[in-house]
Amino acid sequence: MALQLLFQSEFMPADMSPEEALRRFVDDFAVDREVAEYGGQLFLGTIAHKKEIDSLIQASSAHWKVSRMGLVDLSVMRVAVFEMRFMNPPLSPGIAIDEAVEIAKKYGSTESGAFVNGILDQVARSV
Repeated sequence: MALQLLFQSEFMPADMSPEEALRRFVDDFAVDREVAEYGGQLFLGTIAHKKEIDSLIQASSAHWKVSRMGLVDLSVMRVAVFEMRFMNPPLSPGIAIDEAVEIAKKYGSTESGAFVNGILDQVARSV
């Protein structure tokens, strides 16, 4: 859910708030309350810390600029960095990275799992 919302947020009208996007998503897809709460926390938290998250990702990527990364891979990494760095309590880097790699493999390209793993491993070392 958080991945879908982050991906969609890149194409939202400028006047739509993240909270409105979340509300519409939950209503349109009849998302379970518990899932909506956790997914909403990930989405809104990631959006709130997006600049800091992107800085951490950029600092951990020697050959790729954030602006040139695939949007699915970037969205997956943003959620994982939020979970490791800004979530209260923070998620263990091993768990966050494993989840991110599995999601990247499923929704990204054939190289996404390795790409996401490499960058998040570097982020985890700096966090």
